[in-house]
Amino acid sequence: MATISQRSLFRWQEIEELGDLDRLQLLVENLPDENLMRVLEERRGNGRNDYPLRPLWNSFLAGQIFQHASIESLRRELQRNGQLRHVCGFDSCRGLAAVPPSYVYTRFLKLLFSCREQIDEMFIDLVAELQELLPDFGKVLAIDGKAIQSHGNARGKDADYTPDGRRDVDANWGTKTYKGKKADGTSWSKTKHWFGFRLHLIVDATYELPVAYKLTKASVAEQPVGLALIKSLARDQPDVIGNCEYLLGDKGYDGTKYHTQLWDGDFRIKSVIDIRNQWKDGEDERIVTGCQNVVYDHRGHVYCYCMKSGKRQDMAYGGFEKDRDCLKYLCPAKHYGLSCQNLGSCKVGHSVRIRLSEDRRVFTPVARSSYAWKTLYKMRTAVERVNGRLDTSFGFEDHYIRGQRKMELRVGLSLIVMLAMAVGRIKQKRPELMRSLVGDAA
Repeated sequence: MATISQRSLFRWQEIEELGDLDRLQLLVENLPDENLMRVLEERRGNGRNDYPLRPLWNSFLAGQIFQHASIESLRRELQRNGQLRHVCGFDSCRGLAAVPPSYVYTRFLKLLFSCREQIDEMFIDLVAELQELLPDFGKVLAIDGKAIQSHGNARGKDADYTPDGRRDVDANWGTKTYKGKKADGTSWSKTKHWFGFRLHLIVDATYELPVAYKLTKASVAEQPVGLALIKSLARDQPDVIGNCEYLLGDKGYDGTKYHTQLWDGDFRIKSVIDIRNQWKDGEDERIVTGCQNVVYDHRGHVYCYCMKSGKRQDMAYGGFEKDRDCLKYLCPAKHYGLSCQNLGSCKVGHSVRIRLSEDRRVFTPVARSSYAWKTLYKMRTAVERVNGRLDTSFGFEDHYIRGQRKMELRVGLSLIVMLAMAVGRIKQKRPELMRSLVGDAA
């Protein structure tokens, strides 16, 4: 908390309740920003202090939580709202003169650019605090990439790289294609193009709160950054990775390398990632190694054929054997009581074990054909809801941000606000509001 020692003739609360400003107070009280404040004050030195850093920082946070798209919008709010000035820590006796000019915020923003290490520490500290408050925090994680469009002008082929405030010299073009099948079996595809950046985000799928993030240019692919993000999470926040059991992702993260590194390496995380059909046209089934009549499809469903009648049956999933890295499937005739003409002479017997190495994309520690996989995968939408809040509650759908460095700072602060608000709600014994940025904090 950026504590401010000041004397005033009265408190605004004695005249009128704070209302929405309680949310800002809740944020300020639960933000571990004292180290950042000390570093900022050391770098500022002993010069004039017409606009103290701590009120300036608190007002900058107010711009985040009250959805001000620009500094001028925030300044207008500070000029007409004396309560907001008081909560931020500005000198009440100075009145409107206490509101910093635009150039002060510009210089303050440049000062924040040099404090990325302290801002990252705030994020890590808040995640660690949530782990203490919520014992199952981080058990189920979800990962996704989010397009953040830059509304600056794209740089021409022969243009220089000098920023001028109108174009965005750091952003570039990104593409994402979505494919699927309609109910009638016909294929569909949709391609999205945008100029800007891509946010790679890992969130807790149970509580819908961020755990790790990285901002890149729009053209950077999701898979390699996702793996690097998990490795950095293991390095910087080992307790989070140690507590994680499942990682959820869409088809963009489907790959043999992804599945093997998550489970075979030091992480021991079970991947629940949708699969892309990369089989050849017309190839619907493959025979399980060592079996004559047991087959599987690209979605991990396992079947057995009756050698006499040729009838195909779904095999019953019997669980994952961790010590063998095998998925166990049971004979449907013996498990369900279905009729089978070849029951007495079938070589499958009671069950069959399929090693994960049969096909690492198809066979995962959580079987794709199981109810557990379907239940877990539904939780993946948590990361999409967090992305939606960034757009609507933090203004990334319509913004004036130019440049990757400024975008990284704004994204990081927005995610920190999410975490700090959640910590405050939990401490208030109101965990049902931990994801709310608009509810009354009283």
